[in-house]
Amino acid sequence: MITRSIYLSVTLLLVCTHAFSQIRIYSNEFLNIGAGARGLGMGGAQVASVSDATAGYWNPAGLAHVKNSPSLSLMHAEYFAGIGKYDYGSLAIPVANNKRTIGLSVLRFAVDDIPNTLYLIEPDGSVNYANIRSFSSADWAFLLSVAQTVKETDNKLISVGVNAKVIRRVVGSFANSWGFGLDAGIQMKGRNWSVGATARDITTTFNSWSFSFTEREKEILFLTNNEIPVKSTELTAPRLILGGAYDFQLGKGVKLKAEANLDLTFDGRRNTLLSSDVINGDPRIGAELSLKDVFFVRGGIYNFQKTFADGDTLNRKKVWIYQPAAGAGFKLGGSFFVDYAFTNLANQSNPLYTHIISLRLDLVNNKAKKN
Repeated sequence: MITRSIYLSVTLLLVCTHAFSQIRIYSNEFLNIGAGARGLGMGGAQVASVSDATAGYWNPAGLAHVKNSPSLSLMHAEYFAGIGKYDYGSLAIPVANNKRTIGLSVLRFAVDDIPNTLYLIEPDGSVNYANIRSFSSADWAFLLSVAQTVKETDNKLISVGVNAKVIRRVVGSFANSWGFGLDAGIQMKGRNWSVGATARDITTTFNSWSFSFTEREKEILFLTNNEIPVKSTELTAPRLILGGAYDFQLGKGVKLKAEANLDLTFDGRRNTLLSSDVINGDPRIGAELSLKDVFFVRGGIYNFQKTFADGDTLNRKKVWIYQPAAGAGFKLGGSFFVDYAFTNLANQSNPLYTHIISLRLDLVNNKAKKN
């Protein structure tokens, strides 16, 4: 087991250093995981309906529905059998007589205690396990959000919002980067319906990497045929997410909220349901069943991809697969929510399911919300 872990850590480190030496288009993928067990349980379909502190992640315009009192959200999840830890926290504070809301969100995805085997082999060729050290690889994101109510009537609320985000990524003492980006969103809500749109990384988010290796580490990288990176840049291309939601009254105290989102990317052909060299579309569909606004059951599907059918080794026929999500929630007292989600980080052919728990302290006056 120790030997296997050593080889795995060496491979991981060398792959990372090789990747750092290039200009990469796909970056900051940890920002696409999601935030809050409610949204994740609905398959990430949130752009149109989100109205609590997690709106700072899904659609900053939704923060305008946080009125009268602050809203707080906390979440923890673990991936890859506990190896990767994902934490999220957000706070939304209404100001300017409830016409404006300020939000702060913090996200961290990290793998701690990674074995560093660069010094495993002594100069004489012998193996010295005492030389194994450990380091952490952590991705941080800080989002400062501002939402503004544009128009509010008895039947409709229109709001806009923006995010200014700072990204900090650290890989032990070897590498670190800073990144900056902007998001913008708009949301319109009626009595039973809502529509929204979010433009992420509208200016293209740049991550600038710098590296620090000792002379001995550089020698080891050279002897193992790995490039020694000096500087590199990662680019996160803009994307546009459109959404619509509707509330169905199924009976006394029973409501069903259904939402559909379409994630549009413009950086080349992807394996999505709608695919082309110019634009790609990845749909997300989610629903939430509410019982007297106390108990909630959620489900969703997303990440449609085409892959070879299992067992079809002769015809190599391709079929569509998707990622499912499920969740539930409870309202305790007048303002405290406990939410749970069960989602898959990878895809159906290589599932990586995880349990997610989040807490919401939502003190918004229900009369001020237009759900």
